Amino acid sequence: MEYIKLGNSELTVSRICMGCMGFGDAAKGQHSWTLDEGHSREIIRRGLDLGVNFFDTAIAYQGGSSERYVGRALRDFAKREDVVVATKFVPRTQEDIEAGITGQQYIERMVNRSLENLGMDYVDLYIYHMWDYRTPLYDIMEGLNNIVRAGKVRYIGISNCYAWQLAKANALAEKEGFAKFVSIQGHYNLIFREEEREMAKLCAEDNIAMTPYSALAGGRLAKAPGETSRRLEEDSFAKTKYDATAQQDSVVIGRVAELAGKHGVSMTEISLAWLLTKVAAPVVGATKMHHIEGAARAVDLALSEEECAYLEEPYVPHALVGVMAQNKA
Repeated sequence: MEYIKLGNSELTVSRICMGCMGFGDAAKGQHSWTLDEGHSREIIRRGLDLGVNFFDTAIAYQGGSSERYVGRALRDFAKREDVVVATKFVPRTQEDIEAGITGQQYIERMVNRSLENLGMDYVDLYIYHMWDYRTPLYDIMEGLNNIVRAGKVRYIGISNCYAWQLAKANALAEKEGFAKFVSIQGHYNLIFREEEREMAKLCAEDNIAMTPYSALAGGRLAKAPGETSRRLEEDSFAKTKYDATAQQDSVVIGRVAELAGKHGVSMTEISLAWLLTKVAAPVVGATKMHHIEGAARAVDLALSEEECAYLEEPYVPHALVGVMAQNKA
């Protein structure tokens, strides 16, 4: 495993971040394919054995049960100071707004709940899950700064935003002396590269770490054309992101399969080896042991410039999908 400093922070993270959305009580979430606690613990332990020290979850995953599973496993299998734990909070609800709960109050309440779920005294990276158009940005940034100053959070990150929003937020933070975002968790992989238009350039300029989700496009970049899985069949959210462009994406996926055969490795390794040339640490979901094992092996696979260009060449522009398609005032 290789390690890297996360942007402008002092956090040293593995080049692979284990995405924990697949862990948690399925009865408490929107996904039928999530793992129970026993199987989640096995995969977390295997990740630790492989050198993964970076774990990403969220309070929204399976009613907080993902946080609870992750917290208990890490307490049993690792020293707190040896792991980097990220979790996320969602915007205020209409009920919160009507009750007069301010952005600052809401953030404190959310982080306290996550810390209780995790069984931890602090979170290494606290991520603003998606832009809240109904809460003033100042309130968000001040609320985040308050919990950093209180020692509940070491650093802050953001997810699902536009480059101009990230730039505006960090400019405000710099002006006011608040904590700044050190990372962005956006939607980025070989068949969805819209982050390259503006976000990647901003991050390179300001040393903001890119830790993209959907690194394997919901499994599509890990399966040969025609091959399927329970996740591919049942993940309705991923279907809304990728089904409309399946025909054009299949050309890229075919080239991934071709290079995998040439190198004698899995498609997962090819897809992630390409992404690792672009970002700090992709968030890779794992619901089977071979998922995290393949991700770890990708760190050691070097693709040539010609191979990277070959994978990139068929790409065509994509419309924004998923959370970002809804990310508007």
